[in-house]
Amino acid sequence: MSRFRYAVGELAAAQKSAKGVSLYSRYVNRPAGRLLAAAAYGVRMSPNQVTAVSAVLTFTGVALIALLPPSHTLALGVFAALVTGFALDSADGQLARLTRRGSAAGEWLDHVVDCAKMLALHMAVLVSFHRHFGFSDPVYLLIPLAFQFAAVTVFFGGVLTEQLKRNARAAEGAVGGAAAAPPTAPSALRSVALLPLDYGLLCAVFLFLGSREVFLVLYCALLAAHLLFLPAFLAKWYRELSAPAR
Repeated sequence: MSRFRYAVGELAAAQKSAKGVSLYSRYVNRPAGRLLAAAAYGVRMSPNQVTAVSAVLTFTGVALIALLPPSHTLALGVFAALVTGFALDSADGQLARLTRRGSAAGEWLDHVVDCAKMLALHMAVLVSFHRHFGFSDPVYLLIPLAFQFAAVTVFFGGVLTEQLKRNARAAEGAVGGAAAAPPTAPSALRSVALLPLDYGLLCAVFLFLGSREVFLVLYCALLAAHLLFLPAFLAKWYRELSAPAR
């Protein structure tokens, strides 16, 4: 059996929980990442090397947005770079689990790249709005700033909440706490509701970069979803972390 086929089989049997994951990540990005992780395993790449390739592709797409005027050709190139970089972002973690080479440094690198790409992507949209969209009213330039604020806050809040909950579970286990509850089945409704917050859907919006009015409408729609979900997520995470240990 080839290393690729072996890796695909092993990864298919060792996927993370789908709870709290949108439909895109569950049915598109994770499967694509699984194939890319298997390919990386076949050529003996390390998880950090996969993270580096993901970063190169992503920031190439970001640079294209900032430097070149919008066009349909540019839109395809940006989409390809961003969506492939996102799939590789899933692949590095899957490869780490497959090879048992996960580390705190690797997780740190992955999160730093994720945060940097969110900051840079909306900065690039701001530059494109200023240089190429020809807005007469400067208030339009506040749109990517607001999106950047909401997206980074949601990302950081989610990562920090998960880390604190993980530390709390470890502490409870160390003092003989109760066993973890069995995992519940993922909610299909929640998976659909989370779609507007999925980075993969944001990547897809850049397919319309050549149609400036359409892109603006779709970009603003995703911004509205982020601003709507942000206070709900913050309240939910605060309640979860405030709950007394069982």
